[in-house]
Amino acid sequence: MTRRRADFTVLCTALAAFVLAGCSQDGFQLDEKQREVSREVAARVNGEAIYTADVELEAVARGLVVSGAALRSGDEAYKQVLDQLIDQKLMAQEAERLGLEKDPAAQRRLEMAQERIMGNLLVESVVAQQVTDEMIDRMYAEQVRLQQVNDQVSVAHIVTESEEEAEAVWLRVQAGEPFEGLVFNHSKDSATRMENGDLGYVAPNDLPDPYPVVIANTPVGEVSAPFQVEDSWRLLKVKDRRTEPPKTREEMRPEIATFLTLSEVSRILRRLRTEASIEKVDGQTYTPENAPAPAKALTGDEL
Repeated sequence: MTRRRADFTVLCTALAAFVLAGCSQDGFQLDEKQREVSREVAARVNGEAIYTADVELEAVARGLVVSGAALRSGDEAYKQVLDQLIDQKLMAQEAERLGLEKDPAAQRRLEMAQERIMGNLLVESVVAQQVTDEMIDRMYAEQVRLQQVNDQVSVAHIVTESEEEAEAVWLRVQAGEPFEGLVFNHSKDSATRMENGDLGYVAPNDLPDPYPVVIANTPVGEVSAPFQVEDSWRLLKVKDRRTEPPKTREEMRPEIATFLTLSEVSRILRRLRTEASIEKVDGQTYTPENAPAPAKALTGDEL
């Protein structure tokens, strides 16, 4: 994975801290179908309605379905979520009957919940403006262009117990003896000895040191000098190199959607911090000069 590609992935993960409860990764707002049925009643509890859209959004938030997927009243996920929302409604009604919402601590918790909901609405607005097919296509093309795809290398090895034995085998390789025959006669790796030492295709960076460096410095068809791995010595033959194809647009879409959305949220938060008067309980006033900025969003060229 390249530095730019790694930065893109890490940033998406870091920015995910800004995702507010109830938002899905690949579409934070109701789609057109959901808007059309948003007033369709799924159940009534003591006269109070639970809407079909409530069931759909809750199912998405809990990861039972993906955003925009069809969810029918006969589906098991629909029934499960609806029953849970009915229970939730019953408990809320009972809490109101007991007057629990009048408690100052409860009122503050309700205010905080409202703040989270308003934050969700802001994220939905950002998605509507930023996460378009055109923007996703543009960033996908840029990522494919910038991504230096990982090499996959077909390798075989000979494992010996000592440096002296490895050096002796190495001299015979240099003299032109077939690698495969030397594997059979000298390798201590019983798992690969009968397979000409073949390890198949591997990603060098997934292997322990010094494999990545040895593989990088060994041309295709050549055998490396002996190197130590823990308590054994090895020779490595590089048989072939190939590149791993980039992810498809649809595979990268959720990651790109998250990046675009939360980069914009980060930008908005930086602006709001700059414009706001913020004073923490330690008495320090946070001005645009000393206010900590949210996570920096990389531009396309920095990904």
